[in-house]
Amino acid sequence: MSQQTQGAAPPSSARELRSPAALALADLAAIFDDLQFVLRCCERLITELERDSASSEQDDLVIESLWVAALTSYARCFRPGERGMGLAVTDLSATGLKGDVVEWHSLLGKLRNFYVDSNANPRELFSVGVSQSDSGTADGIVITSIVQPQVDETTVRQTGRLAFELSRLVDDRIKTQQKTVFTAAQALSPDNLNELPPIAVST
Repeated sequence: MSQQTQGAAPPSSARELRSPAALALADLAAIFDDLQFVLRCCERLITELERDSASSEQDDLVIESLWVAALTSYARCFRPGERGMGLAVTDLSATGLKGDVVEWHSLLGKLRNFYVDSNANPRELFSVGVSQSDSGTADGIVITSIVQPQVDETTVRQTGRLAFELSRLVDDRIKTQQKTVFTAAQALSPDNLNELPPIAVST
């Protein structure tokens, strides 16, 4: 990802900035990318969940993989990091979303922990029993399970909406931070710039 602050033609190379402001900008870009990833996961999930489950068109493997990936990426956006650029719970009110957004955010965190950190199987709850013969003695071991409900379309849509609104918030912060970094870069002399390590620019 590259952004051109001034000039019509995009650059093919650049000099790496390692100032605190530049590193903070990089953190914001990473958070924005994570939120966009959450959005893409939610869009794919909606497509999968709209398939006819009765005809076995839904792919449970795809559904769980996308949901866990979305939850993990969402949670990563709220890790403060050493430069403090991570989102905070107080940012949720800035989304303008109605309802108890903080409670929803907390629920997403609990779901992420359940899928990633918990020792429990998120797909099925297993139990072990013993079957009995006609005389009442142990006849064999039975392993049975109860299927856990998968994520539903409403949950996915609400998560996607939250990620979208947070993306707008982070995008505004990126624009502000980019101006700060560029102002500092303009103050560097050509010799100072030439001393910085080159980096490739993806198009």
